[in-house]
Amino acid sequence: MHKTPTVFDLFCGAGGLSLGFQQAGFKVLGGNDFFKSAGKTFTRAHKSAKFYDIPIQSLEGKNILSDMSIKRGDLDCLVGGPPCQAYSVYNHKRSMDDERANLFKEYLRIVDELYPKWIVIENVTGIKSIDGGQVIDTIRTELKNRGYEIEIKTLFAEEYGIPQERRRVIFLGNRINAPIHWPKKSHTPKNFVTIYEAISDLPVLTNGEKLTDGTYQVKPKSKYQQNIRKNSLKIANHDAPKLGEVNIERLKFIKPGGSWRDIPYDLLPNGMKSAKRSDHTKRYGRMKWDGMSCTILTKCDIHWGAYIHPEQERAITVREAARIQGFPDNVEFFGNKTEQYIQVGNAVPPPLGKAIANSILPALNNIEN
Repeated sequence: MHKTPTVFDLFCGAGGLSLGFQQAGFKVLGGNDFFKSAGKTFTRAHKSAKFYDIPIQSLEGKNILSDMSIKRGDLDCLVGGPPCQAYSVYNHKRSMDDERANLFKEYLRIVDELYPKWIVIENVTGIKSIDGGQVIDTIRTELKNRGYEIEIKTLFAEEYGIPQERRRVIFLGNRINAPIHWPKKSHTPKNFVTIYEAISDLPVLTNGEKLTDGTYQVKPKSKYQQNIRKNSLKIANHDAPKLGEVNIERLKFIKPGGSWRDIPYDLLPNGMKSAKRSDHTKRYGRMKWDGMSCTILTKCDIHWGAYIHPEQERAITVREAARIQGFPDNVEFFGNKTEQYIQVGNAVPPPLGKAIANSILPALNNIEN
């Protein structure tokens, strides 16, 4: 009988990546992030894990080993996504001068101190182009020098059952001479999960309305909803953001699949009145029931993306964003609403994490004890 594989999550936030590993059968030993609200979310979702609420520069591998009663080299997998804001193409000031751009070096330090069998690093696709690709080359070389064989690939979240166009660069590797197998795709354009399948069962809300009765009012309308509602008795984090009057007036003109182009010129924000109609394609976008979401960011601000509900005159809630990320309803997000959106937007979709974990498991199970 195989022992339960173990994982530790760096830069864990709410723990989407490690939650996927947990769903695949891994034991999550702990996580680290310097974000108290995310720590509360992480701890509730990973009940046996220890959360280290300290800057990663202060995190010491010897303390993790001691707390978890394991030796250097025992950990099966170290996962993490160093802060991506410095690499994101949405950050027009992105630069290696941003101190966040060098936090991957802290990940490498923890690799030295824990010496895990497998490693998984996740980041935005912008990491491939910043500084002429130097970051990717450095990470690959540094890990190779430590005895790890590494492969790098861009994965598309929608091909793993997530109703969202989301691309992420994944570094996958090990030091145990095991073959690296990428997760098999579970979905194609013929059966991509839609917005309707993801959120159509959630209670109707008006602009700014807070959900008072968190019980489910209708039965699941899709297999996706059945799965996401398992082990959950109530709906949390389903409160509509409060949009100002001028935005509510703009929403009236935007049809499903539409955007800022549907808004009369005199109602447009001043900064967009001179915009080319071929630019900013997602701004003031309204979702379509039979389509997918654009990438869920740390702010589901309608001025920046297609975050308008398909038929209700409001922006999507934290719970709707979490559904689109593949978080089960039994994961409750803590902190103020801004912090909740940040936790959801920064997360790796758990179904993607689960697919990656399942691609690693066979190799771990083949290790002779």
